[in-house]
Amino acid sequence: MTLSTLLPGTTASAVTDAYTRLAEVFPGLRAEALTEGEPAPGGAGWVGAHELAAGGGGLDAFLAWDDAQVLRDYGQRARPDVVAGFGLHRYAWPACLLVTVPWFLDRRVPRIPVEDVAFQRALGHLTVRVREFACLPGDPAAELPGARVVADEGALRAEVLAAVAEHLGPVLAGFGPRMRRGKRALWGMATDEIVEGLWYIAHLLGEERRAMAELEALLPGTTKPYVGTAGFRELTGPDGRTLPTRDRASCCMFYTVRPEDTCVTCPRTCDEDRVRKLTPAP
Repeated sequence: MTLSTLLPGTTASAVTDAYTRLAEVFPGLRAEALTEGEPAPGGAGWVGAHELAAGGGGLDAFLAWDDAQVLRDYGQRARPDVVAGFGLHRYAWPACLLVTVPWFLDRRVPRIPVEDVAFQRALGHLTVRVREFACLPGDPAAELPGARVVADEGALRAEVLAAVAEHLGPVLAGFGPRMRRGKRALWGMATDEIVEGLWYIAHLLGEERRAMAELEALLPGTTKPYVGTAGFRELTGPDGRTLPTRDRASCCMFYTVRPEDTCVTCPRTCDEDRVRKLTPAP
């Protein structure tokens, strides 16, 4: 992105290009940076992240969708704590991309407090008001209002973790009482959402290996409140092909609905089943 497209007074945001690229490779999700003075959307289907964090009626309505979806698709109801886990995943996975995609593509890390994010999941539409972001020396976006220049890549990684924690911390507090999980388990879920969201999008971008390396540097296992490392490892397919996988720090509890159908990165899925799931059908 050139400096001319980022000068103060234009409608461009430091994250606009990254969000545009996200929508190009994953049309099911659209992230939009609101311009100064533009109101946040509301009405049917929209929920503010601050409403989820409050844990009241907004969260009740949000989780009613998950409860109905399980009943519709599987012919049975899930436990309330499992429904809450599904709802958290379906919010946190795209919300983390608001931070990780601009970092991965453009080395810019927006701060996204819960007051500044809204979600319409039926449309796959997120909006965010970016008031502050971190970037590296030499980035033309450093001239934009709200820019904070940090020293190096290590400092920028710290900004990623801080930005996600600032956003997800209140959201986890809102969901927590419904999920019957402790703080460590909740932050294990946050770790998984950071890793698996960017890993998937990077695969679509054709940059899976770079994303794996950067996520390993981002989450070495010593970054509180996050739990565990990026967890990547490799398996060997029947044709000798390398099959990247990872071990989740948490479990989504889908096995309580379909015991025979676990996720490929689930701690409950053995390597033999992982190889089978990851190997293309002949």
